[in-house]
Amino acid sequence: MRFDKRWLWAVVVLVVPAGSSGHTSPDKLLIYGRKYIMGTVFEIAAYVDSSQQTSAAIDKAFDEIVRMDNLMSNYKPDSALSHLNRSAHFHAERVPPDLYRVIEQAVQFSKISDGKFDITVAPLVDLWKSAMSGDSMPPLPAQHAQAQACVGYEKIELIPPDQVLFHSSCLTLDLGAIGKGYALDRAAEMLHSLRIQNAFLNAGGSTIVAMGSPPGQNGWLLHLRDPSRKRDPQVTLKNQSVSTSEQTAPSLLGRGSGGHIIDPASGQPLETHFAVTVVAPTGTMSDALSPTLLLLGPDRGKSVVSRIHQVSAVWVSPMAEVQTAMNGPQISVGGK
Repeated sequence: MRFDKRWLWAVVVLVVPAGSSGHTSPDKLLIYGRKYIMGTVFEIAAYVDSSQQTSAAIDKAFDEIVRMDNLMSNYKPDSALSHLNRSAHFHAERVPPDLYRVIEQAVQFSKISDGKFDITVAPLVDLWKSAMSGDSMPPLPAQHAQAQACVGYEKIELIPPDQVLFHSSCLTLDLGAIGKGYALDRAAEMLHSLRIQNAFLNAGGSTIVAMGSPPGQNGWLLHLRDPSRKRDPQVTLKNQSVSTSEQTAPSLLGRGSGGHIIDPASGQPLETHFAVTVVAPTGTMSDALSPTLLLLGPDRGKSVVSRIHQVSAVWVSPMAEVQTAMNGPQISVGGK
């Protein structure tokens, strides 16, 4: 089944018609569900013991994703993140444990990447998003400078166990580069608590968490994003995650646009011809690392991967150029 989400792609060897369930062995039942959350379609397929478990387990996993959306959405004015963005300027705000944890992990990825991953880039994203809508021109220099002055993960102060303070009057957070992965991890934890060991969780094709393996298999086989359609990178996942990032083609966004991924250092849309896919132990990690390694590029990205255990990455260009960094699962690449 191919998951296409405009610029985010993954190809998964898993064929389950929407809304269906069927016996795969005398002892296992395959259950499947899908739900629109966080602006994309989440899908969960799980192998369960038919005598003990039902599709109610998947419903509980989706409920957990909805709960994460209600915490982390910056589109919902009553979310915990929206409240934090309105009230934490020079004032410590208490936040729910999950929101504290995801911000804490995001700050760690900012440190690892020397600021290339930065959830405070929201003012720049909003500025360019406004410019991309319709036929408006790129932001004026004064607008750009004003927005960039608001950015910087160092302006976030975390006060254990559950308080956050912004050392800026205009800083806001956007968890779009890590939130889906964190939500998938929480959904996987819910399934595990319900004694489901083998499941496949997909957030719109951009981030996937694979628990266990299908019956009789060593893992879940994925054909990864290949803009050249010549190299067919593949990986087999077992209790791991994979995420893909790629810059939006300007033609999809309108005149004067440069793409949806903004470089916090320059404040400009990233210019790259690569797509990058990251394999990591958790959805949170793979989700955060894929845009990070896209922003860093292969040369600097390989150095980051070499310092993180159980992480691998592959960069593929439309011209079939491939670069890899293997410090974890083996990614196989074919063609020439």
